[in-house]
Amino acid sequence: MNSSSFSEAHVVFVADMFLEEYGGGAERSTEALFETSPYKTYKCNSNKLTQELIQGGVDKLWVFFNYRGMDHNLIPLIVANLNYMIVEYDYKFCQYRSTDLHKKETGKNCDCHDQELGKIISAFLHGSEHIFWMSGAQSTIYHERFPFLKDNNQTVLSSIFSTKDLEYIEELYNKRQKEGWRTTSWAVIDGNSWIKGVKESVDAVTNKIPENDVEVIGGLPYYDLLSKLSEYHGLSFHPLGKDTCPRTVIEAKLLGMQLTMNDNVQHKVEPWFKKSKDDIEDYLLSRHQVFWNKISSFIDREITLSGYTTTKDVIMSDYPWRESITSLLGFCDEVIVVDGGSEDGTWEELQKWAKTEKRLRPYQVKRDWDHYRFATYDYQQKAVARSLCKGDWCWQSDVDEIVHEDDYQKVKKLAKQIPKSVKVICLPVIDYWGKQDKVRIDVHPWKWRLSRNDTHITHDIPAAHRRYDKNGNVFSAGSDGCDYVHTDNYQPVANMNFYTPQHEEIRQKILNDPEFRKENLKKYENFINAALKELPCVHHYSWFDIQRKIYNYRDFWSKFHASLYNKKVVDNAENNKFFNKPWSEVSEKEIVNMAKKLNNEMGGWVFHNHVDFSKPTPWYSINSDHPETIKPWLEARR
Repeated sequence: MNSSSFSEAHVVFVADMFLEEYGGGAERSTEALFETSPYKTYKCNSNKLTQELIQGGVDKLWVFFNYRGMDHNLIPLIVANLNYMIVEYDYKFCQYRSTDLHKKETGKNCDCHDQELGKIISAFLHGSEHIFWMSGAQSTIYHERFPFLKDNNQTVLSSIFSTKDLEYIEELYNKRQKEGWRTTSWAVIDGNSWIKGVKESVDAVTNKIPENDVEVIGGLPYYDLLSKLSEYHGLSFHPLGKDTCPRTVIEAKLLGMQLTMNDNVQHKVEPWFKKSKDDIEDYLLSRHQVFWNKISSFIDREITLSGYTTTKDVIMSDYPWRESITSLLGFCDEVIVVDGGSEDGTWEELQKWAKTEKRLRPYQVKRDWDHYRFATYDYQQKAVARSLCKGDWCWQSDVDEIVHEDDYQKVKKLAKQIPKSVKVICLPVIDYWGKQDKVRIDVHPWKWRLSRNDTHITHDIPAAHRRYDKNGNVFSAGSDGCDYVHTDNYQPVANMNFYTPQHEEIRQKILNDPEFRKENLKKYENFINAALKELPCVHHYSWFDIQRKIYNYRDFWSKFHASLYNKKVVDNAENNKFFNKPWSEVSEKEIVNMAKKLNNEMGGWVFHNHVDFSKPTPWYSINSDHPETIKPWLEARR
């Protein structure tokens, strides 16, 4: 299967030239692999590879063959973003692609492995998912110069022959067996480079077997050259430099010819080449399957995914915690729950559940929740939960966040398409306001969600927001502490986001400019719905039950924010953004009425400021229904 379209290809072959452009041995091997591809495969000349093409192919598997014509400045971009494998035909770390030719031209042993070229090429090899060598001796030379390459996935592939080529060689062999060969002379293949050692190959015969004639043949199309070669008694091939797996020697052996060759034929000592003609043919035919099996195992690889969340008295707080964890179990290979020492039966329920659901792994890390900096335990609990994850990727959810069942399959599919340099993915969040299915526009529609399970990533207050009180306890100057940061310096981890600064600018104008809102609110809604269609998202129910949320603000969140941001807990009008009077003066009826008013008249409100009903917040709608797992919980609270 192959394809002339880059956009529809699953695999991309990159080479300096392909068989239709040049009929060399490397090109024949590449074409043989291309012909047996089980995937739609696109050919790209190395000199036509661009940054735009790389960025457009992060979801494909790339295979690099000969790539001297490629702009080497692209290699860091390739290593960082592409999933790729390399078929190494020669010695590209050397500026001459041959350590022997290097010595001939310069009079010095090759030191390219210590130079910039060698470092770039070795980094390129090391960044690959798999390296295919032509011979074991070739791989040894690379390993001697770049020992870290021993850690790479790698296979000795050898030269590749198409079935058609092998069938034609078999025909010539049978003809030789039936009719004999035309001459007792030896053949030497005329080469277009010094390294092929034409004179040395001739001398090897005339010096060793003086009575035998030698003829130099060449300048013929491939099949004509094979036919001509089959007329001779033997082949002499004595290259002046290391030749990783020369096809000519293999062809001559399959034709039943005698061989004389030197140690620069690097595959001559390999077990497969010492076997019978039939065994060699079987080996060569098997190399297609070896190659494509490696490709398939990567394309079809299973991504393991760990979901993680935290709990603390979530039954008493009336969170949809069970529904949240159920949704995580819908697509995660394991779900880590770190409980902070619940006293309302949450921990016991988690333990009971884990006995019947083996993917659920609850842990308890008790904290001193009476400590004046108790708010910092929130992100510390998340960090502990993340550290316990075993999957390739981690998915973080709070216990009032639910993943829709229609999005389960999207998560791992997305993870396989992410550029390698990306560690954290921001995904859509549907923030509900009240019980009328209003979706908030007054908050960001995204959250850090999916991350690679790298040990240097954790949750904490980023460096720019870290402050310390007189007791040495950290607090935040702005962050909520749930940021993804590097463990060694608290710097934020770079992320990929579907939501751009331009989208944020539009959102702000919708909030603040009524005239702009009229023209653009629907467009913003369409944009979000388009994102929800393509990407996995989370349905967030924090403000679904506004009355419950007001109680939470009164009893918990006001204290939490004071703890996190180093503020004093003072029950006064200034600190009560709902009622503009102390909480001690607010009645239960007022809370009920405020919840109804917020539900009916507003589309959201960020309670850093006192609520102002003269400035009703806009809202929008989504095309998606609520996740099935949350519907009973919602109905019980409508």
